[in-house]
Amino acid sequence: MRVDNGVANDACNTILRTSLSLFMPTVSVIIVNYNGEELLDDCLGSLGRQTYQDFEIVFVDNGSHDNSLARAKDLCPSIRCVKLQHNTGFTGGNNEGFRHSTGKYIVLLNNDTEADPRFLEELVQAAERRPEIGMVAPKILNFYDREEIDSVGGLVLCPDGIGQGRGRTEKDQGQYDHLDEILVPSGCAALYRRSMLLDVGFFDERFFAYCEDTDLGLRGRWAGWEAVSSPRAIVYHKYSGSSGAYSPTKMKLVERNHYLCALKTLPLRSLLCLPIYSCYRYLLMAYAVVSGKGKGQAGSKGNLLWALIVGQVQACLGTPGSLLRRCQTKKNKSSRQMYALLKAHSLDLKRMILTR
Repeated sequence: MRVDNGVANDACNTILRTSLSLFMPTVSVIIVNYNGEELLDDCLGSLGRQTYQDFEIVFVDNGSHDNSLARAKDLCPSIRCVKLQHNTGFTGGNNEGFRHSTGKYIVLLNNDTEADPRFLEELVQAAERRPEIGMVAPKILNFYDREEIDSVGGLVLCPDGIGQGRGRTEKDQGQYDHLDEILVPSGCAALYRRSMLLDVGFFDERFFAYCEDTDLGLRGRWAGWEAVSSPRAIVYHKYSGSSGAYSPTKMKLVERNHYLCALKTLPLRSLLCLPIYSCYRYLLMAYAVVSGKGKGQAGSKGNLLWALIVGQVQACLGTPGSLLRRCQTKKNKSSRQMYALLKAHSLDLKRMILTR
């Protein structure tokens, strides 16, 4: 019997794809670590208790000096470890993890977290609802006070582009569980569809850490991808367990990166108002420091002020590159649509600065 070569090739390709799918997990969980050995028992241990089992773990060690790598292998012998020679930050580490991943969905998980047993199952169920869903945000609660919200329904943005977890520090009473569409997820714990990342790119490695999740999420929204909430996917977070809640380094990176992100991704109407809102934020920060309220209670005031100035200088130096990337951003939404989306998921500056 003569078999048509085209039919035979199609059949072989189908068999090959089916065979590969049996070995390729649906989910790749990427964990970036830097000297976080003491955090890994809770994080990796919780992944071992997941009800959803079709996943791989890609553990990226960012040049740690402790025994993180050995501890990760002890806790999870099947883990895929990627050892980097120096600290490439949250952005570089996750980008490297993505290059070593195979899943249809990419789940980012901070090393200072503990995932509920149904965490992955709920995220995947939410993503499978529609192929247009590119991002899913879980419910993130405080590890030490499990009724306190870290973020539910991803991030909300201040007018000058600084993001914060929706409902942060509020008691969780299900007040945000009704949300479906959100703005962008927090990179602390989030699901991204691989095809979206291939469409818009992954993290901008200039950021190193902080605000990179806002940048990625807004690029995804500009490109037309949807972002949804999955409040039954729960993870517990030791807030700033790796960097310190109010370290000068964190302050510098946030100050620099939120400007770089704004220049790349905010609609023109928001961008033109950026200097006004920034001045208002600085006045609120000065008041917080003098009164000792909210974030004004934090750390050494001199060190934080210096970090703020350095962050602003670095943002100015990065402006040309951000404007170039703005021109390169894929846009399937109008500026008016993006402005309305940002307005629907906005955060009052006063609330952000004057609460802890």
